[in-house]
Amino acid sequence: MASLPHADSDQVLVEANGATRTLVLNRPKQLNALSSAMIMGFLRCFTAYEEEKGVKLLIVKGKGRAFCAGGDVAAVVQSINNDSWKYGAHFFRNEFLLNYIIATYSKPQVSLLTGIVMGGGAGVSIHGRFRVATESTVFAMPETTLGLFPDIGASYFLSRLPGFYGEYVGLTGVRLDGAEMLASGLATHFVHSDRLPLLEELLKKADTSDPCAICGIIDQYSHQPSLKENSALNRLEIINKCFSKRTVEEIIASLEQEALNVSDEWLTAAIQSLRKASPTSLKISLRSVSSQTLQKHLYMTQSPWQVF
Repeated sequence: MASLPHADSDQVLVEANGATRTLVLNRPKQLNALSSAMIMGFLRCFTAYEEEKGVKLLIVKGKGRAFCAGGDVAAVVQSINNDSWKYGAHFFRNEFLLNYIIATYSKPQVSLLTGIVMGGGAGVSIHGRFRVATESTVFAMPETTLGLFPDIGASYFLSRLPGFYGEYVGLTGVRLDGAEMLASGLATHFVHSDRLPLLEELLKKADTSDPCAICGIIDQYSHQPSLKENSALNRLEIINKCFSKRTVEEIIASLEQEALNVSDEWLTAAIQSLRKASPTSLKISLRSVSSQTLQKHLYMTQSPWQVF
């Protein structure tokens, strides 16, 4: 396994196997939080491999117990505290450019989502063609608790989850497991961790960019997990009722009304999360996701094709 030939490039490792390139996020002590060097390394790789005919498939994974815990914004905050906004502006510009390139990439990308997948980690995986979750996967968009909002193109993929589940996930920052990711469409496959090395080895031998062929390989190792009984996805009717409201205040009031009638842990947790989050962040997040949800519903009534 070789690192990229640039300064600090040991944060992204590249393994070449025939027509497959494996990109490894390599900051395990920081749970592979995306640094500026990692973003630039990914940009160089994706740009180069788009033009390289000998490369047909990309695998993306994290080293250690996390795929990627999000963007490493500590340096951004530090630069702002030092009266410089330019570092942060370049950081987010390059991150969002990377998200766009991944979303429009011509070659299939398989992301192996072991462990934590949050924020910026979702940005470098969810926009790709194949997202493989496991029993260890923990997904979340926790931005509203930090005074931010789900960025990295999240308003697009959250709005395309069943009903108003995306509003629920984006506003509360709730953590989803691998089975919930698969059931909601955030993941395309679920593979048990002990079978993941076998899948990866087979993918490395793939000599094709045909999505159907790649999907067939992953299907050999995937299965359909059962949702836990207490999963909020089993309460989608209540989620749709509450999170379809036009304002954050109405959503909270609706949840509190439901809590009077139903004793359910997820309801209590959702209300507490919304109460603790930044009010401004909640309003921005609701507007960004719900506007996309409306467009999705309008599109789906006019077209028989699934948009996500």
